[in-house]
Amino acid sequence: MKNLEIFEESEKYMPGGVNSPVRAFRGVNLNPPVIKSGKGVIIKDEDDNEYIDFVLAWGPLILGHCDEDVVCAIQETSSKSIAFGAPTKLELDLAKFICTSVDNVEMIRMVNSGTEATMSAVKLARGYTNRKRIVKFAGCYHGHFDGFLIEAGSGVMTGGIPGSLGVPNESIENTLIGIYNDENQIRELFKEYGNEIAGVIIEPVAGNMGVIKAEEDFMETLRELCDTYGALLIFDEVMNGFRVAFKGAQSLFNVKPDLVAYAKIMGGGLPCGAYGGRKEIMENLSPLGGVYQAGTMSGNPIVMAAGLATLTKLKNNLSYYDHIENIGIKLQEGILSISKKYNLPIVMNRVGGMMTIFFTELKEVRTYDDVKKCNVDRFNRYFEHMIKSGINIAPSQFEAVFLSVKHEENHINIFLKTFEKFAAAEALRNLS
Repeated sequence: MKNLEIFEESEKYMPGGVNSPVRAFRGVNLNPPVIKSGKGVIIKDEDDNEYIDFVLAWGPLILGHCDEDVVCAIQETSSKSIAFGAPTKLELDLAKFICTSVDNVEMIRMVNSGTEATMSAVKLARGYTNRKRIVKFAGCYHGHFDGFLIEAGSGVMTGGIPGSLGVPNESIENTLIGIYNDENQIRELFKEYGNEIAGVIIEPVAGNMGVIKAEEDFMETLRELCDTYGALLIFDEVMNGFRVAFKGAQSLFNVKPDLVAYAKIMGGGLPCGAYGGRKEIMENLSPLGGVYQAGTMSGNPIVMAAGLATLTKLKNNLSYYDHIENIGIKLQEGILSISKKYNLPIVMNRVGGMMTIFFTELKEVRTYDDVKKCNVDRFNRYFEHMIKSGINIAPSQFEAVFLSVKHEENHINIFLKTFEKFAAAEALRNLS
């Protein structure tokens, strides 16, 4: 079956033909390619078209598709264990690895997704503080938990949905909305509600309103306010963890979180998640404490093996991050140079192996309101040009481009040549 046949058939059995909304490409008015294989940074669809992949399964595949060591770990483990619902040494190995390799994580609980990690961290914060209110920031996406689906970033923005049907008001009445990088607003929020706030959850480097790094002073203000009012500071490192740096985004700031949520890279491409933090907080989880959270597949041996293989390879090859930074610089500088040449107004934000091209007249993009001023029609033309030219990027202005250790200069050069053709076409469009 070809791409279109498979997708049209899928629409009969899955809502929109997909199992996650943005994959349907409705925001860009195209039919999506149906991917059948991937190796390194090259993926192939059912029509045998090849693409250089800058999505990387939405971030997890920092080692590229089907890395040999990860595949070997999966094969070896699956030959003797698939699932037990019981303790295994592999879950100990991965838990110990993370606790001893990253900062501010003394104990950790494995789960099965980023959503499960963030929602469980919030539940723990509420149980630990005996408070109800949570602060999240407009434009940050922390998964599809009811309490997060307000001002939730990319998927909601791309779909044109202000929140989500099926979420009753009482599910979000204890969610307070902060403005990313606005110290004054968050101070006012704490001034009014501080003694009711259980925790603040934030992407230190936002990725679901496009890539925006939190400012150091803003992060220090969050830490100060949480300490003053007795709230917990939760870092959502589902996307950032082991990507923007080996120790994650928290290593980019002079701020310590109380809890950290992980997923994506830590599972080597398999469904995973985890949340961890100070021992005194984590010991409030059942069976030690009164905060209940459980999962049949949590700590699945195959996932633990893939994650351990991935993180071990990264730790043993920290030069990988230098490589990603170098090709990131080349890509960023090339895009900015081309944009200047063709008078194409953009802002580029990049942190390590994450970046976004914002099609906007603004001089900088640092808040959710800035993001909402982007030219989505221009992005849609850009996306169509890139995907039809064999460059796979996310089908939304409000997502990130991801880089891997398998991207080389020739891949970057092809991206830049393709982008220049788009910029030249936009220049001609402006003249007509």
